[in-house]
Amino acid sequence: MGDYMIFSGTANPKLAEEISDYLEVPLSKATINRFSDGEINIQIAESVRGKDVYIIQPTSAPANANLMELLIMVDALKRSSARSITAVIPYYGYARQDRKAAPRVPISAKLVADMIEVAGVTRVVTIDLHASQIQGFFNIPVDNLYGAALFIEHIRNKDLKNPIIASPDIGGVARARYFAQRLGLDMVIVDKRRQKANEAEVMNIIGNVEGKDVILIDDMIDTAGTMVKGARALKENGATSVMACCTHPVLSGPAYERINSGAIDELLVSNTIPLKEPSPKIKVLSTANLLGEVIRRINNNESVNSLFNL
Repeated sequence: MGDYMIFSGTANPKLAEEISDYLEVPLSKATINRFSDGEINIQIAESVRGKDVYIIQPTSAPANANLMELLIMVDALKRSSARSITAVIPYYGYARQDRKAAPRVPISAKLVADMIEVAGVTRVVTIDLHASQIQGFFNIPVDNLYGAALFIEHIRNKDLKNPIIASPDIGGVARARYFAQRLGLDMVIVDKRRQKANEAEVMNIIGNVEGKDVILIDDMIDTAGTMVKGARALKENGATSVMACCTHPVLSGPAYERINSGAIDELLVSNTIPLKEPSPKIKVLSTANLLGEVIRRINNNESVNSLFNL
């Protein structure tokens, strides 16, 4: 275990510290500064020659700054003769731009993958990619971990009287079905029509939620429009309670206001992205043990997939 080192960027240092504690491996030292014009300057403060290196750095907001910080740190490590560089990116920014959904638009998720690979990363570890096919944008190994591993045990311990899984839209059916199968529950779908970006209008519920404790499942929650309107529609159709589970708490714009005043009774999120502010409705589950165990298994050439045989 002494052949590897863990570094942290500035995007989520608390998560990096928790991973370090789980592995009982101290965080290695790097100096991260910014020039007055905003340019990032990084110096690795100890030798990494011949070492397997892991960098903990989600590319959440400010996405561009955190992505550049990751790329520059990778370049510094590569030029310092690290044997391998694994980028642990709990939240993969730009993942929503994974295809040409309109004429003359970029596929930014692929561009980011190219930059990460060219910088010198030899493996990527992430959680709940917005689109699983992004793994194919890389020519290096990608471990896309399931956020379900965090939430399923918590849901089981809630001892809900009449639970049912719900997908907030048609696109999330596969993710919701995974939860439903693991928990042995039925599933419903919230059918909505999106008018424009970050706005959603709920149309109807596919399935029966009368008297049910509904568990809404999604990979991320951004402005919270989809989730809050979905929760309201579920309650209007007879749901007793609505709990939402989202791996990535992006929570931009009016998200906090909508959650605090909306129909969601409880929102479970992970700490892939640090919360901007606390909320009585939001409960955070840590990904540190999961990511730490994955790092340990990669370092020991053990199976990662067996972690998710829930």
